[in-house]
Amino acid sequence: MTTDINGMAFRRAMSSFATGITVIACESPEGIRAMTASAVMSGSLNPPMIVICIGKSARLHEHLVHAGAFGVSFLSDEQQALSQHFAGQAQTDTLPAFEVQRGAPVLHDALTRVVAQTEYVYDCGDHSLFVGHVISAEQPGGRPLVHYSGRYCQLSFSA
Repeated sequence: MTTDINGMAFRRAMSSFATGITVIACESPEGIRAMTASAVMSGSLNPPMIVICIGKSARLHEHLVHAGAFGVSFLSDEQQALSQHFAGQAQTDTLPAFEVQRGAPVLHDALTRVVAQTEYVYDCGDHSLFVGHVISAEQPGGRPLVHYSGRYCQLSFSA
């Protein structure tokens, strides 16, 4: 199959889709491993399934393949520094606080915390789709951290 679009042009096009920001995490023999990600979606309501898309070149990828479970922490609009930290821009004034729930780490103060057991891993070009059976979901509340066109944004809610 041929295409008339290169990877960077496709990435720019996809950046016009506003997304929430998450931190994906799993346990490994070396400790907790985590990264910022926006490619997350619900896969099924019955049974509850979540799908995450992780680049094969990401350091987290191989840890996820072997972990058996993963946590997804949806970030609040007060957690931009955590997003940057787990995107490789270390924040010296930000110390992430993880708690392990049912075998997977999630961020303590996240907007929403989901834990899933890995059910399937599918090849998807230079990425893999990890499909997890959700075993825990908590939503303490707050306002979401949103990313659009390469920038962090805040939602405005009308009455």
